[in-house]
Amino acid sequence: MDLTTKRAAVVLTIEDDGDVRFVLQTILERDDYRVVQAGTGRAGLRAFYQTRPDVVILDMALPDLDGWEVLERIRDMSEVPVLVLTGRCAEAEKVRALHSGADDYLTKPFSHVELIARLQAIRRRAQTSEVRTGFDDGRIRIDYAAHRAYLSGVPLPLTPIEYRLLCALVRHAGQVLSADQLVDLAWGETGTPDPARVKYAVLRLRRKLGWVDDGSPLRTVRGFGYRYEPAPDVPLSTLMHPAAP
Repeated sequence: MDLTTKRAAVVLTIEDDGDVRFVLQTILERDDYRVVQAGTGRAGLRAFYQTRPDVVILDMALPDLDGWEVLERIRDMSEVPVLVLTGRCAEAEKVRALHSGADDYLTKPFSHVELIARLQAIRRRAQTSEVRTGFDDGRIRIDYAAHRAYLSGVPLPLTPIEYRLLCALVRHAGQVLSADQLVDLAWGETGTPDPARVKYAVLRLRRKLGWVDDGSPLRTVRGFGYRYEPAPDVPLSTLMHPAAP
């Protein structure tokens, strides 16, 4: 007799509508998922810290924190699969969700079959790729789980905004990020950004890193935005290191 048991995958649902939460729980438990529920963004983040779920179903229209901010905070810490669930069906919303780090997008109303199929698909993709927990190019190292950044092995005394700004830049190493994108990623705000605020935040970050000369890897691309240049001779594909087994 086989006494081994398979751990049920944990799904965190962050959804403010009680009826939708009930439907999600019913569908997921029927497929042998273990469900953890949250009705607000803040409650969802607390549950995420406490349970470390295998997958997150995230509604974007939450009563407290904006769903985009919740997604960004999750992505600061983890590459756990996230399925965005929303009543909005505009193509621009879907594109924004995918560009912001969501793994898939499902609009309401949804069917039992489609929900389970999409969850299975994003979990398969996550299981066949390396689990990423940090960044390391030999110069900057970031431990996303611990929310700590190091320069040449020395801990950096960064504010939350500076930490999220650095994370946004290194997660897109080699790419130019506009002020609008950096405000969305680091401040979690939407709308028209204040370029001066981004400029001075980048300047403060450079000073803390000791990168104040023209050779700084944190580059200003005039008219476009900012780019983090990884250490020379380090392929971009190797920058994210896998979790320890």
